Amino acid sequence: MTTKKKIFKIVLIVIGVGVLIGGGVGYYMFNKPARNVQNTETDFSYKASEIVNEYLTDSKKANAKYLAENGESKVLEITGFVAKISEDFNNQKVILLKAEGENAGVSCTFTAETNVNTLNIKMGDQVTIKGVIRSGASFDKDLDMYENVIIEKSDIVSNK
Repeated sequence: MTTKKKIFKIVLIVIGVGVLIGGGVGYYMFNKPARNVQNTETDFSYKASEIVNEYLTDSKKANAKYLAENGESKVLEITGFVAKISEDFNNQKVILLKAEGENAGVSCTFTAETNVNTLNIKMGDQVTIKGVIRSGASFDKDLDMYENVIIEKSDIVSNK
């Protein structure tokens, strides 16, 4: 009977240690700071039309190049002409980089902290925007329309 009690105690201790370790890892992951995109090194720099064409040519290859399963997608700097400035439902600025006559562009969503950097941007300005890619351009045959490349956590790098 005493060996059963010893085994039972050891099993309880192992389970307790496992719960503590699991709880500690969970707490760390929950409180881990968000990725600071603007202080992260840029992985790729393109003109807006280049990345759009890359996605429209071979979206699977482009997704493999830019999008990561773990959410750590590539940081891009995209240069293009401002075709549209709007706000989303979270009051975040959204700037569409798209040349006249192109079917799709690059939609860049800013954060609450970087919204202020868009105040001097006007339609037609050439800007370079840094952010994290979330999805690529595509053509929806059912709706007969193009979808833009989507960049999030954006900020202005340069305004020419």
